[in-house]
Amino acid sequence: MSRAWAAFRAHPYSSNVVGYTALFASADLFQQRVLGGRDASQASAAVDWRQTARVATVGFCFHANFNYQWLRWLERVLPGGGVRAVTGKVVVDQLVATPLTITAFYIGLSLLENKDDLLADWKEKFWTSYKTGVVFWSTMQAVNFSLVPPVARTVFLGGVALVFTIFLCHLRQQKDHKLE
Repeated sequence: MSRAWAAFRAHPYSSNVVGYTALFASADLFQQRVLGGRDASQASAAVDWRQTARVATVGFCFHANFNYQWLRWLERVLPGGGVRAVTGKVVVDQLVATPLTITAFYIGLSLLENKDDLLADWKEKFWTSYKTGVVFWSTMQAVNFSLVPPVARTVFLGGVALVFTIFLCHLRQQKDHKLE
């Protein structure tokens, strides 16, 4: 564990971005294998590695890099771990980062899948994702901003994003039923 911590301190950008991307892609794998809606006859079906690669690409190209820079910026603008700073960071995060990252997820995957209407998934699922995200992320970011050292916040976020990305991947696969 001390080696991993030393790597984070020595190479915070690459450690956080690689860690976040791996966790982001793991969410898609989990969703496919556990929540993918497979019946018993399809349970042994192979993983769609192209789908996981697309999720990893969106995670790496946008989410990991954005979150690394975003968390650094938030810490500079609202330094510290007190109640006022943490509350400010959570509110700004929910108003700015959450809609941006959800949008990047849906539109990024639609772009990588060469869909004709890049906004279709986003239009159908954004509000459900955002409302769920506000509840989930407000709590998780409060923990992140108050307990996790700034050098490890992006990868902590990646671990938490694993759960939320499973939700997004699963929601995105729900093609036949209309959401709010």
